Amino acid sequence: MRKLAIIALLPLFLGAAPSGYHVTGEIKIGGEGGWDYLTVDSAARRLYVSHATHVVVVDLDANKVIGDIPDTPGVHGIAIAAELNRGFISNGRGNNVTIFDLKTLKPIGMAATGENPDSIRYDARSGRVFAFNGRSRSASVIDAKTGTVAATIPLPGKPEFSVADGAGKVYVNIEDTSEIVEIDAAKATVIKKYPLTGCDGPSGLAMDAKNRRLFSVCGNRVMAISDADAGKVIATPAIGAGPDGAVFDPGTGYVFSSNGDGTLTIVEQAGGKWDVLENIATERGARTIAIDEKTHKVYLPTATAGQAAAGGRAPFLPDSFKVLVVGK
Repeated sequence: MRKLAIIALLPLFLGAAPSGYHVTGEIKIGGEGGWDYLTVDSAARRLYVSHATHVVVVDLDANKVIGDIPDTPGVHGIAIAAELNRGFISNGRGNNVTIFDLKTLKPIGMAATGENPDSIRYDARSGRVFAFNGRSRSASVIDAKTGTVAATIPLPGKPEFSVADGAGKVYVNIEDTSEIVEIDAAKATVIKKYPLTGCDGPSGLAMDAKNRRLFSVCGNRVMAISDADAGKVIATPAIGAGPDGAVFDPGTGYVFSSNGDGTLTIVEQAGGKWDVLENIATERGARTIAIDEKTHKVYLPTATAGQAAAGGRAPFLPDSFKVLVVGK
């Protein structure tokens, strides 16, 4: 996932009546270092948060840290295979994936990948884990049961976030070519790619699997909504600056874009048209996101901004890392 260099902007309040979403609290984590993706295991009531060289495990109901998975250098993402009692962590600086036991949080294996594995996705239909390698421009395909690498898929550019549709297809944004690639998970091959017209530098990606819609958030402050089967963009509503994450809530029909400028954009379909419902104030740097489909709450990691030097950007305060909770 690309690094963010932005300035704080005031949120815009657009569109229809407010959704009722707002920052309801925060989960204190602390410690030093950056962060990237986070993953909700709704059934187990756990939140896995990447934090520089380790993964922090949070109890979703108590909103408190309950565990830690160390030795994950340059961690980017976490994938969960609940039926196998296994989790998978992409280590960007280690060029590998840590495999861990979901109950004990102890490492049980390691799989080598290409360079800088970033987004990581489990496809239950094929029983495979896909680690998308940013510098290698490839995907490492890992057998989730054995932990062995089954294949390597070349990609047309630098992969960013990925999603699985539950029916054997995996989709990934290609940041430097502004495309989406569709992968047949069982065959470990690219079967289609298409341009994200109107989108510059897609990063975060979400999917409405039932209605076959993909939601890519783009560096030029739009969300490119595409028809996964037709392979074309059908709408590009405006979002905040510095987006790096997106989630879709099937319970409400809302799509959320987490923007590093300190806003959370909610997009919805009404009358056959995709529009911005609301932009909610969060905090600067809250650029990645995860959703708990059980409670409809969303989670955004960030740290508290300090005082900016003259002409500079405000640094994050030491030991201020946290996860914002946004709900109703």
